[in-house]
Amino acid sequence: MGVRNQTRVVEFVFLGFSGIPNSHIYLFLPFLVIYLVTVLGNLMIFTLIQLDSSLHTPMYYFLSHLSFLDICISSVTVPKILVNFLRQRQTISYNQCLAQMFFLISFTGTEAAVLGVMAYDRYAAICKPLHYSHLMNTKLCTMLALASWVWGALDSALHTALSTTLSFCGVNQIHHILCDVPPLLKIACNDARINEMTVRIASYFVAGGPFFFIVLSYSLILHSILKIHSTTGKCKAFSTCASHLIVVVIYYGNALVNYNRSSTAGDSMETATLVSIMYCMISPMLNPLIYSLRNKEVKGALEKVLGSRRKTARPHTTS
Repeated sequence: MGVRNQTRVVEFVFLGFSGIPNSHIYLFLPFLVIYLVTVLGNLMIFTLIQLDSSLHTPMYYFLSHLSFLDICISSVTVPKILVNFLRQRQTISYNQCLAQMFFLISFTGTEAAVLGVMAYDRYAAICKPLHYSHLMNTKLCTMLALASWVWGALDSALHTALSTTLSFCGVNQIHHILCDVPPLLKIACNDARINEMTVRIASYFVAGGPFFFIVLSYSLILHSILKIHSTTGKCKAFSTCASHLIVVVIYYGNALVNYNRSSTAGDSMETATLVSIMYCMISPMLNPLIYSLRNKEVKGALEKVLGSRRKTARPHTTS
């Protein structure tokens, strides 16, 4: 036992797909397709916002941050999964594991804050339309975006610092497909009660804070919409919030299941793997589809860009 306690873990082995024989053969292509769709879809949204001046508004400014975050969340996890599909053993070094965990928590925490800020933007646009330009000026938008990134980074730094205190006693098999705090706590051999308490508090504070802000904002929005007498006006007001609400439900639904599974249900490796796929892959892939399919301005900007390219590509004829 003394020798076992002195064994230092230098790498971890992922067991998330061990229940599927020859999983790399069947899963590599679907994972690659999902990743490419995620990156290209979010990159399209991000690029359109930068190119089209009509989209240079606070709402689309924060949407560009959301698209960039979705690219980052997928890029932190999926490429490593794809590489492991091509290897006999699905492993990750200790330092890479901590780095992956740091960036994953940082980006997901930042996304929670950005979604909260976007809810405030919708509140200002619908409830305070005459003061909107003052409430959401360029300086404030920049400060809110910066604060969102700091919000996620501080939370991530705390979790990563506490994770460096964990001992694994030679046990290096993670029943998961990526490095995150909950799966590492399960294989730690030292007292991790402080880490577990921190995860619980952070899940309520870091994600719950923006969620409370979102609920408050939409309560005020709903109150204002109900005062609108015109049915057309109500529908228009609801439509401006629909895409954001769908993204919020998907994000917080997956986050709640991922970080607050009960000890009995959370012990299932298949459940943990499925939830992580939803959280880190499916949600970032759906977000650009939700905003592009339901948003006339985004579709208009895309048509404008494609139309200008067709004109540029059209050969010139001379008489």
